[in-house]
Amino acid sequence: MPKINFEKLLFHTPRVLWHILFWVIYISFFAIVYGSFEENYGKFFLIQLTDALVQVPAVYIALYVLMPKYLFKEKFGQFFVYLVLLILLFSMLAWFEYLYIQHPIFWPQDSFQSPLINVGKILKYTTKIYPVVVLAVVAKWFKYWYIEQKRTQQLAEDKLEAELKFLKAQVHPHFLFNTLNNLYALTLKQSKEAPEMVLKLSELLNYMLYECNADKVQLKKELELVQDYIALEKVRYGDRLNVNFNVQGNTASIELSPLLILPFVENAFKHGVSEELDESWVSIELELKEKSLTLKVENSKSNNGNHEDRFAYKQGIGLKNVKRRLELLYPEKHDLNILDSSDSYLVVLKLFF
Repeated sequence: MPKINFEKLLFHTPRVLWHILFWVIYISFFAIVYGSFEENYGKFFLIQLTDALVQVPAVYIALYVLMPKYLFKEKFGQFFVYLVLLILLFSMLAWFEYLYIQHPIFWPQDSFQSPLINVGKILKYTTKIYPVVVLAVVAKWFKYWYIEQKRTQQLAEDKLEAELKFLKAQVHPHFLFNTLNNLYALTLKQSKEAPEMVLKLSELLNYMLYECNADKVQLKKELELVQDYIALEKVRYGDRLNVNFNVQGNTASIELSPLLILPFVENAFKHGVSEELDESWVSIELELKEKSLTLKVENSKSNNGNHEDRFAYKQGIGLKNVKRRLELLYPEKHDLNILDSSDSYLVVLKLFF
């Protein structure tokens, strides 16, 4: 059985059909209620139709004049005053209708005399006006409120999407800037490794530009990107760099937002693997469990590292970027810690699915 889309049904069905349905149900309901007293449903259906001659304009003045002019602009006091005046005015018209239309047609045998302006009768006839007016106002207010909520939600989603696109776009130039610096260092040394580095860089950019534009990518693809990046750094640092890259768990079925892991790895090489060290190391461990992912990136650091180095490590553009993306993409579903010891930096990221 196909699932009914109630939102589409409510807000995309032609408005005139809903209005016709509203009046048919309202008139029929009171015709049945009052008609049951005399078991004359046809007569009271006609009476309700004549009541509608006054009720309909009262309702649509409230809906399309008072609500847009006062209620939707949050002028609640003015709206309430004019609504009360509207109900009183049309209650008086309903009383006139009874005197000159309903009574002669439906109760001609009953002798009845009353002054034209009868305050008690006019107040009594408010019961013919205010229920339908209030019901229609509440229904339209609910629709207005719902649409405003949806619009606010859509604006928030659009803003979030725009911010995420901006943040993700920053990853490309930031990564390219760092990698070109590495390539520049190799060309200065006239290293024979430079062509291989250009090839690896081309593969990385191809992934970033064409494959990671989706909201989610396979974790396996992200790890291949990390491996290519590590290969680039190994070209740069040679034998004095020791890299341990270990993955535990099945990555085939896991998807995550693109370019979340690389900034932590890149940061480890940029700020952690110092030129001053004879030997440096980077350890990358990723563990997958049923509903969580744990990434640990640890790197050696120079014993001569000063406060500015530590600040740059924790506050660099790449880390600030990825922290913000985590806040937006995985609110309350991630845990990020950066630990600074005497000889290493350790980043521990946990994602919960």
